Amino acid sequence: MNLLEFDAALDQLDWADLHRQLDSEGYAVLPGLLRAAVVDALAQCVTAQDLFAQWRYFETDLPTPLAEWRTALYRRLAPVANRWNETLAIDARYPATLDEFLRQNRNAGQTRGQSHLYRLRVHDQVPLHQRNAGFHVFPLQIVALLSEPGTDFQGGELVMTEQRPRLQSRPMVVPLKRGDVAIIATAVRPFRGSQGYYRVNLKHAISRVRGGERVGLEVLFHDAPDTQEGGR
Repeated sequence: MNLLEFDAALDQLDWADLHRQLDSEGYAVLPGLLRAAVVDALAQCVTAQDLFAQWRYFETDLPTPLAEWRTALYRRLAPVANRWNETLAIDARYPATLDEFLRQNRNAGQTRGQSHLYRLRVHDQVPLHQRNAGFHVFPLQIVALLSEPGTDFQGGELVMTEQRPRLQSRPMVVPLKRGDVAIIATAVRPFRGSQGYYRVNLKHAISRVRGGERVGLEVLFHDAPDTQEGGR
């Protein structure tokens, strides 16, 4: 799937409805956005790298076509990110192009790529986390599933939690099938309560894989600081 095909597929989506989903839930699913051939090629990148490898990070530039896809998605998500910041009275605004945003990252010392492919086997899991280190943090990120639930693996659900002030955390299971892409909140989003909008905190995780092998992809629009400690 080249950039023109990917752009055409994105143009066919109901972005007004996707924006409403992001506002109300903190995530939105794009079913079957990645074709089977694309999914196979991406999955092969991690399975061919090393028989025992679990993660493959793209430290600098993403390979084609991932870089082009990220650019196309950023252009459509930047208006949502700016509206969220405005709603939360956050001064920062995101430029119209990903190139300009990444230039701001580099000027702030954020040059460590965070996008990655991963492979989880039986008993593997990814704990609840956020990727919000640095001054420039884009409030949305992409998660894609490259294996078929129930066939290639069991368990391994994409889980999100949302912490609202003075309330218990709200757990959410994001339903994904092979080739599905989810847009999820990176760390915070606005929530409308009885007294107006306030900030809620979100994390995401992958539950324990009970059988088989789960291959997935995460694409982030901002880079991590050079001096970030503690590994990934």
